[in-house]
Amino acid sequence: MKIGRIPYINCYPVYGAIDRGVVSLDAELVDGVPTDLNGKMAAGELDISVVSAVEYARDSERYLLLPDLAISCDGPVRSVVLFSKRPAGELTSRNVIVSRSSMTSVALLELLFENVWHSKPRFVPGDAEVRDVIVDNPTDADARLVIGDAALVLGSNHRERYPHVYDLGQMWKEWTGQPFVFAVWVAQRSTDVKEALVAHAGLIASRNWGLQHLSELAAQAHEATGVNLKVCGEYLSGLDYGLSYPHLAGLTEFYRRLVERGRIPNGTLTFLPAA
Repeated sequence: MKIGRIPYINCYPVYGAIDRGVVSLDAELVDGVPTDLNGKMAAGELDISVVSAVEYARDSERYLLLPDLAISCDGPVRSVVLFSKRPAGELTSRNVIVSRSSMTSVALLELLFENVWHSKPRFVPGDAEVRDVIVDNPTDADARLVIGDAALVLGSNHRERYPHVYDLGQMWKEWTGQPFVFAVWVAQRSTDVKEALVAHAGLIASRNWGLQHLSELAAQAHEATGVNLKVCGEYLSGLDYGLSYPHLAGLTEFYRRLVERGRIPNGTLTFLPAA
């Protein structure tokens, strides 16, 4: 079995125990940014993976959601951020670089521009990993959407370039009052159910261990990114890795708005069944 993993520190709480041998997982872990894993799942190259929430909605007939496992926030997310040189409401007809690494974050950004900031910028796909955002490029666009570790690094060490900073998790919360689900874990419907359930149990056990060892994982995140240890701790503790009723309400509200705009097909949430 092949299972996808995002190499960002926001996945440490789910995979930390597996990496340390505390929890066994009889599978090959395949690393990739969200859009890479989306593509591999769509091509049938992975059996189970964390994927962008939009990827599930794009082809829900192909996937089964893994229960009680997601990456979400109920307020600030800290790692999905619009950095801008001018207020978001003044970006009409101006270039905004959007990360090629995440479908969900770009879809959320488009909704916020339409409904909250009432602005119509030009979206320009671009790279937004750490190596791309720390260089001060004078030809840069007026704003850029940055996700993952790069958003933490840019927000911690290079904020002076962008006086206007918008946390998309916080913006969604202020707009709708709902939590926001950025990523979910899914299995191919063709995957053997018993094998998928065993893998799911391993991921849940690893997640539970991770939530009990956030200080250890924050130290690992600090070592990997150079971001202040306290910031790493606040970041990981501010995320939610479950999929409760409130999270499902936020997820379906996000999907409803995208369906209204014709950006995803109408569908249903279907979960991996018990054996």
